[in-house]
Amino acid sequence: MRIFQSFGDSLRTVSQLHREVIDHYKQQPISQRIARGMIQALLAISASSAAYGLGLLLHTQNAFWAALTAISVTQQSYADTRSSSHDQWVGAVVGGAAALLGSYLGGEHYYVYAITLVIGIIASWAMNIGSAGKIAATTVATVMLVPHAGSFWSVALIRLLEVAIGVICALLATRALNWMQDSLLGKPEITEAKANEAGHG
Repeated sequence: MRIFQSFGDSLRTVSQLHREVIDHYKQQPISQRIARGMIQALLAISASSAAYGLGLLLHTQNAFWAALTAISVTQQSYADTRSSSHDQWVGAVVGGAAALLGSYLGGEHYYVYAITLVIGIIASWAMNIGSAGKIAATTVATVMLVPHAGSFWSVALIRLLEVAIGVICALLATRALNWMQDSLLGKPEITEAKANEAGHG
């Protein structure tokens, strides 16, 4: 019973934090929201274009997966993009491994896909990387459901390559934007009060 109570408390805390973040963005003036949207759009087009071009250059089967990955992991700060990229990469590895194992043991059947997807998500949570669970599931779906030519091994490896391309391009685009912001606007100063507050927190 205590386990379920703790789990329920955790869900409520996460839900509350999510609502607070949404409320914070809703309270911003429209000019700030538009500016944030423009920055996000600039990052998305830069990262996805670079990823797509590099995917074509390396002759991956579907370079658009690299572009989709770049868009999905790109955040407005480098630290957030790096965290999102870590989840994307770990999820892709877990999902790819699960898809390969599932297809090897069970073949190309829908029930094998369903079982494999569940295993990929549970494995992510069991390894304390629950945030990568959805990515693992997406990877299982793309490897096992999307029509492909060749073996599951080659498909999974190419998907991982495309994910890696998207992640790298997103990180480079975000790093470049943050560098330009620091150069033009200067790095934000940390006041003594804020430093003390962070130290006590």
